[in-house]
Amino acid sequence: MSGGLGLTGLDHVLVGVKDLEQARLDWLRLGFRPCPRGRHIGWGTANYCLMFPDDYVELLGIVDATKFVNDLDRFLAQREGLLGLAFRGTDLSATAAALRAAGFSAEGPRSLKRILELPEGEVQPAFELLFPEPAAVPALKAFVCRHLTPELVWRKEWLSHPNGATGIRQLVVVADRPGELALNYAALFGEEAVAMADGELIVELGRCRLRFVTPELFQAQWPFDSPAPVQPRPWMAAMIVTVADRRTTRLYLETTGVALATGVDGALYAAPSEASGVLLGFV
Repeated sequence: MSGGLGLTGLDHVLVGVKDLEQARLDWLRLGFRPCPRGRHIGWGTANYCLMFPDDYVELLGIVDATKFVNDLDRFLAQREGLLGLAFRGTDLSATAAALRAAGFSAEGPRSLKRILELPEGEVQPAFELLFPEPAAVPALKAFVCRHLTPELVWRKEWLSHPNGATGIRQLVVVADRPGELALNYAALFGEEAVAMADGELIVELGRCRLRFVTPELFQAQWPFDSPAPVQPRPWMAAMIVTVADRRTTRLYLETTGVALATGVDGALYAAPSEASGVLLGFV
């Protein structure tokens, strides 16, 4: 599915939050077990990650507004919620060369470390990042990530969540004309990974499906009685995670008082007000 670019699927998604400690409590209530807090070295941002065996969710907030925050402040001035994603790469220099051969520019690879505040002391997970130009990933804020120290990030005790969540199954982006994005994503992931349906473009990212849908389709599939919110587009609006047993997940969320609805797709949904601005589904 790499389309010759060495991309092996989804690595993680980023959720921008205004109050990082409150977000940690909110996602705990949703049945996730965040790992200890991380701080980006030299930046003014910090995170809590919800780790799954093959991918993860990064709750990202500002802890020092006097330092570089990578435009997170501009995003949070508008809203909270899903702000971008990272594809997983294996050789970022080769990916950068392949992007340039396809006519796109890319910044990097660039090194990044963060401090992870473990009970036994701080450790420093290390990464390589590659930033394709926006035209290469239309309607998304996306980059490529390669983990240099995966053993520091994927620890067994962080992979088990009380709600039974096991991974990211689907991401939904609201876009005005999804069909116009097809050629770009076929170039990235191969024609076999891209499919058009009525009102949507589907891109298969290994275990995760990326759906670009029209505002009309998103409204029609909105699971709650109140109308769907309206945001400037493109807008990454929803995330669906897989769970071991949906009945167990429902019982857990009802016990913690989370308001739920069932979508036309059969997924169980928590409203954006419960999940830092994310329409959050469970299947």
